[in-house]
Parts: sequence; C-alpha cells; structure tokens
Amino acid sequence: MLSTTPTVPTDQFEARTGWAFKPEGACKGEVCIPLATPPGDTVDLEEIAAALQLPLVHDEAHDVWAIGPESIGGRTLTTAEAADLTLPRIDAGHEGEMFSLSSLRGQKVLLVAWAPY
Repeated sequence: MLSTTPTVPTDQFEARTGWAFKPEGACKGEVCIPLATPPGDTVDLEEIAAALQLPLVHDEAHDVWAIGPESIGGRTLTTAEAADLTLPRIDAGHEGEMFSLSSLRGQKVLLVAWAPY
C-alpha cells in the first residue's frame, strides 16, 4: 500500500491491505492480532506496521510511504499473489504507455526491483 501521508483513513487501509479492525484487534482471515489502541478514523502507518510486524518504508525525496504485506516468521508471504501494479513503460517504442502487472495474471512472473540509493 502506498500513501503520501503517514496516516490513512481506516477504511482505506482495510480495503487496500485486507486487514480489518475488530474488537479483538486487527484481523485478516482467521488471524487476529490484539492492538493496544485500536485506530479511530485514521491509521498511523508507523504504529500499525510495528504492531502487525509489517515492513514500512518512507521515501523522503518523494514523500511517499509504503507498507508491505505480512510475512510468516519474517520469511514467507501468506500468498503468492502480488498486488496489482501499474507503471509507465520505459522500453524503446513504448515510452509512457502504462503497463499493469495484472495483465500477466495466470503466468509465472519474476519481479526484479532496483533502486540507485
């Protein structure tokens, strides 16, 4: 999930991550994690990432926050399904055209990420 602020509306967080806030805590499927303080109308990404042990990064240059999916034991994802991602193409002859990861649904895909920093 990407955000331009460190806090997001609770309903947006639930819709984009699959976590639901219930009286027993943050729940996803049959897993519920008790929370010291349940969120109100907004979710603080730093607090919820720590409570749910989700990876969180902040790109200061672009002021963008990204919270990653949960892992089991910190090593594996609970599903092999990637979130849909749409980015502009940069290959010759297709510059600026948009490409969606979902267009490859049903195929095996290797994602390679690189950052110069």
